[in-house]
Amino acid sequence: MPGPAPLVALTAGEPAGIGPDLCAWAARRTFAGRLVILGDREVIAARARARGMAFDVPDYPGPAPPVSLLSIPVAKPVVAGRLDPANARHVLALLDRALEGCTRGELAAMVTAPVQKSVLNDAGIAFTGHTEYLAERTRTPQVVMLLAGGGLRVALATTHLPLAQVPAAVTRPLLRSVLRILDADLRRRFGVASPRILVAGLNPHAGESGYLGREEIETIAPVIAELAHEGLRVSGPFPADTMFTPRMLEGADAALAMYHDQGLPVLKHAAFGRAVNVTLGLPVIRTSVDHGTALDLAGRGEIDPGSLEQAIELAFEMARRSR
Repeated sequence: MPGPAPLVALTAGEPAGIGPDLCAWAARRTFAGRLVILGDREVIAARARARGMAFDVPDYPGPAPPVSLLSIPVAKPVVAGRLDPANARHVLALLDRALEGCTRGELAAMVTAPVQKSVLNDAGIAFTGHTEYLAERTRTPQVVMLLAGGGLRVALATTHLPLAQVPAAVTRPLLRSVLRILDADLRRRFGVASPRILVAGLNPHAGESGYLGREEIETIAPVIAELAHEGLRVSGPFPADTMFTPRMLEGADAALAMYHDQGLPVLKHAAFGRAVNVTLGLPVIRTSVDHGTALDLAGRGEIDPGSLEQAIELAFEMARRSR
């Protein structure tokens, strides 16, 4: 007998941004399980009214409707499109409640609407991103950022680093850890029995036999050989400009890029507005949209919910596989 439908949390993110608008949209949809929205009821209802939509979602906990709301109030009134550091703690409270629910088994997964890093920092909170925050809160020493969409899965060895700092950050221990997490979560979360992973080089032409850099020879290739000897289906390092061609990607389950702007432009070209950000290595399932807070669209502009829709659907899919 199948178990009850998974319960997935959707955090509303920055209240002045597009997150509450997306929550109002999600409240009118049906997904492959039950969705609980975490946000301020009046903020989301106001966005719904501004868009001519009803928002009559029942409170959580209670009966088990397709969509419910756990209302967590903002500290100060919200004006769409206008950031206020006074509400920074509200943003973190949404994440903390969703993470708590996932950790204790109340929730099967969490989906996050975008936050504004700058306003959190302006409030005196050291915050570099959802991924880093969730890793710190769960005491996870290493997480991996993966974006999925357009038939691609692209993971990153390094994430939000200045380009000048990337070569020193790409070390053998880092690559071992990232590739093992990527392999393990492709099996556990995505149901891939024997993942095939392509690994990009760091330098143009993957270093051109050392003439354009030695990181491939001294760091990347040895780790690939070591993990292949352990039984992982990893190969490379490949020049990034040819690794993302259809012939190379045929049969691959994921690609590992060395830095943010090496891999993500390809993914976003293939699936902009429909891509999903997934955090691998956490003890919980977390997906997110592939865009920012869109302050200029909050409460008034045309929104594209495609990325959120895909993030919610993928969260339910991963939750079912991980039971």
